[in-house]
Amino acid sequence: MIDLHSHVLPGLDDGPRDVAGSLEILDAAAADGIATIAATPHVTDEYPTTADAMEAALVEVQALGHAVRVLPGAELDIRSAAELDDTTLRRFGLGGNPRLLLLETPYYGWPLDLADIVFGFQARGFTLVLAHPERNRDVADDPERLRPLVERGVAMQLTASAVDGRLGRRAQKTAHTLIERGLAQLIASDAHTAAIRAIGMRDAVGTLADDGLGRWLTEDVPAALLAGEQLPSRPTTRRTMHLPWHR
Repeated sequence: MIDLHSHVLPGLDDGPRDVAGSLEILDAAAADGIATIAATPHVTDEYPTTADAMEAALVEVQALGHAVRVLPGAELDIRSAAELDDTTLRRFGLGGNPRLLLLETPYYGWPLDLADIVFGFQARGFTLVLAHPERNRDVADDPERLRPLVERGVAMQLTASAVDGRLGRRAQKTAHTLIERGLAQLIASDAHTAAIRAIGMRDAVGTLADDGLGRWLTEDVPAALLAGEQLPSRPTTRRTMHLPWHR
């Protein structure tokens, strides 16, 4: 599997404090069946991670020589990222793809100008992934608000711990609603430590009733995004989950 959202780099945000913590995450990722992981530290007012700091920490973690391949990236605050120049944004390119950005969905409220912000990034030549929309209350109340963005080519990334229920029933139900309606394109761990928001991608896939859909969300789509290719067609499924509200 390919994990395109993690906080594996040490000392930059609310992820691990040191390289030993990074190693614990990588070990957990390997045990979960992940071959490639993108290091995506927060770039926000609270955690103003610079591209230099991200790249230096990435070199430190890559020097561990772990079997899990670690790629660059960032989880960018939507508004502050729009103010960054193209060169800086390319350095934060998700998985090393300089035209691919991971933007953080706010947990509360829905930016009324989000469509304009997205258009601005796309006009500058960037492809976007929106992180964990299932954890936003406005999305939970109205999942269809994501459809115009998906139709514009924005990929929606679900958090594994929401899909498998560790973040609660509301987040899980929203995540699976998005999958059922074709409004989610990939699952990632958003791992901060080996214990907090742990990897769990295998468990998330296990809640789906279709192995092909699981591969599409955790292998096929992430691989296409990294390569800058058109997303593969979603496999046809009859039901996407094994959950109580579907019995």
